[in-house]
Amino acid sequence: MTHKNYLPAGKILMATNNKNKIKEIRSVLSPVNSISVFSLNDFGITAEVTEDGKTLEDNALLKAEYVFRLLNIPSISDDTGLFVDALNGEPGIYSARYAGENATYRDNCIKLLSKLKNVKPEDRKARFESVICFYTGKGEYKFFKGVCRGKIIESERGSNGFGYDPVFVPDGSSKTFAELTDQEKNKISHRALALNSFRNFIEKNI
Repeated sequence: MTHKNYLPAGKILMATNNKNKIKEIRSVLSPVNSISVFSLNDFGITAEVTEDGKTLEDNALLKAEYVFRLLNIPSISDDTGLFVDALNGEPGIYSARYAGENATYRDNCIKLLSKLKNVKPEDRKARFESVICFYTGKGEYKFFKGVCRGKIIESERGSNGFGYDPVFVPDGSSKTFAELTDQEKNKISHRALALNSFRNFIEKNI
């Protein structure tokens, strides 16, 4: 991508119906006054693309390109994975459906804790990786990545957040993501780091 105005109409579309992701994305991008952030819900769209890529980047691009074709609006998508060292990188790109296609967040956490039940605390290192894909049409796209390292604890703690937040403690903290406030989490989370990189890019190119 070369330097130019990527949002001439000031609109950007989030390629998700996940209310938790929408909340996080809007929170991080809200300081950019010159853009309006829309979700699929704003257009009554419930269809979702099949995430059959081999990497986070593959899946993020699939989603961003798909929704751009629906509405012809520059789009951003997110694909995130939790990679646990002791499980050879599981659940990885399958994090959202680790316990099955229709698994709840809690189902996934329970399966993860079960697979780690005999793993010592010092061997429970993990990292969250989040990839944001910004798609502007005609095959033009750019990736922004954020990584947050930490560990998986032995039982769930906290009621904020979503996904694996109740079992993940980021490095430098004694609290799980689910025990942090939104403001605290948005300073260090993988998705916030990726979104901040995207925000910095947009601020220089609008």
